[in-house]
Amino acid sequence: MKSLLIVFALAALALAYEPIENNYHENVGIPEAARIMQAEQAMDFDGSRIVGGSAANAGAHPHLGGLVVTLTNGGTSVCGSSLLTNTRSVTAAHCWRDQRNQARQFVVVHGSNRLFSGGVRTTTSSVTVHGSYNPVNLNNDVAIINHNWVGYNNVIRNIALASGSANYVGTWAHAAGFGRTADGAAGAITNNQAKRQVRLQVITNAVCQQTYGSGNVIASTLCTSGAGGVSTCGGDSGGPLATSATGGILIGITSFGSTRGCQVGLPAGFARVTSFNAWIRARL
Repeated sequence: MKSLLIVFALAALALAYEPIENNYHENVGIPEAARIMQAEQAMDFDGSRIVGGSAANAGAHPHLGGLVVTLTNGGTSVCGSSLLTNTRSVTAAHCWRDQRNQARQFVVVHGSNRLFSGGVRTTTSSVTVHGSYNPVNLNNDVAIINHNWVGYNNVIRNIALASGSANYVGTWAHAAGFGRTADGAAGAITNNQAKRQVRLQVITNAVCQQTYGSGNVIASTLCTSGAGGVSTCGGDSGGPLATSATGGILIGITSFGSTRGCQVGLPAGFARVTSFNAWIRARL
């Protein structure tokens, strides 16, 4: 009887943690792709994406690449990425494969404020997912994209990888993406479609674990505060968290948030780049 009580207590504790969104394409990416496409076709570009952020000008985040994702079931989804070299970008592994859906192809979009047209566009099916990636808890949520050569200019530039042992706690960093700007109807297709940026503060993993648990937040996870309802949002997956809007150092790859939405004041989770530096560099 005592052992059963312990089991029930542990189960209750696990249920108390905030669930993360791990069926990305079905629940987020596919509807987001449709919304963005309609917004672009409507030429509705008055301004908003990332929750609580601001519009990013053409030269901001030159490392940010949009991803138009074609799934094996024929569906279209969206994600983000960061340019590392002329032929390599990094994204979240769940952009290529989540719990239920597998991608067949990426169109990587550089140097554009729009996702479905413009910019330098390269098509590829060559993606290397981290061998320890877990689509259930999004541990090791990292993948390398191999694509055709992309030239650098004033709106397209690679970004350096964070290295060493710094945990960046307390650091203010910039996330960027093409995703939603609000939960629910407030993020509907009438909103502006352009890349957005937001300034977020890195918090300790211990604080982040209080929300998502130690199974989702491990040593190779980095988290930012969601205080004030400011965060990354649906469609931003795989995009950069960097020390500067103009480049700086890539410290995180957008990985997960709460299933309850982006404006609820909860932390956002990223793959910690320092933990994957060697793995990434070996594939450049």
